[in-house]
Amino acid sequence: MRNRIFAVLALAVLAGGGLAYGTYNFINNQPVKSANTPTQPVVVAAADLQLGAELKKEDLLVVQFPTGKAPDGTFAKPDEVIGRGLIVPIVKNEPILRAKLASKEAGSGLPPVIPEGMRAVSVRVNEVVGVAGYVLPGNRVDVLATASPTDQHSDTTTKVILSNVQVVTAGTRMEQDQEKDKPVQVTVVTLLVSPEQSERLALASTEGKIQLALRNPLDLGAPETPGIKTAGLLGNVKTPGPVRQVASSSRPRAAAQPVTQLAPPPPPPMPTVEIIRGDKRATEVIK
Repeated sequence: MRNRIFAVLALAVLAGGGLAYGTYNFINNQPVKSANTPTQPVVVAAADLQLGAELKKEDLLVVQFPTGKAPDGTFAKPDEVIGRGLIVPIVKNEPILRAKLASKEAGSGLPPVIPEGMRAVSVRVNEVVGVAGYVLPGNRVDVLATASPTDQHSDTTTKVILSNVQVVTAGTRMEQDQEKDKPVQVTVVTLLVSPEQSERLALASTEGKIQLALRNPLDLGAPETPGIKTAGLLGNVKTPGPVRQVASSSRPRAAAQPVTQLAPPPPPPMPTVEIIRGDKRATEVIK
């Protein structure tokens, strides 16, 4: 009885194994059906590209996008964009779009980036003025100017002269040191301003000191400020005046009035006793 059970189990295992093996071979031998999705070539950036960069052959790649899925304004061949400048930064693998390129006649560099009616003005800054290196292209800043309209220290005033100004470039350049007659490296920030703002910025950087204040790009407000002087910064501190001296009166004092001597009071009366004798009355003093 036991041998018969073992035989049935063995046949079941062999039958199941053979069926599984046959199914596995059948599935593997089936031809793979590949989906032939139509694609189109799109030129993308091969690396991160900065604002104003001139596109070169090594900066570009061609990748395949599903037909109809590529953004509008893309290019199919790198030759169509080589030599043109970028008016916005582009990251790696980002498609090159017509809206992000300067015209063919404009070339590359900073000039194509400047919108019509605006000006790019560069000012020298140090690490403190440049917000300790956190001012980068694309940031928004306020410009504070400190100057004295009368050349008097007490009239020195600090005021926000420009608000919500875009930073176009931030970096270093070489200038000639007038004292040592040697080239020195200076930090320069280029701001995008209107012609009127460029006049205010140039005057502030020449006649006084400027400071950049980094602001949130979502904050579009431009509050008007009255500015502040040194006296307002320290508060209304009153200087103590001289101690007033009480002057002595020069008028002569009135003469003293003579003191009237009062007579001593009279002595109290002596005690008396009234004596009645018949129809007569007499008073005697008791000593």
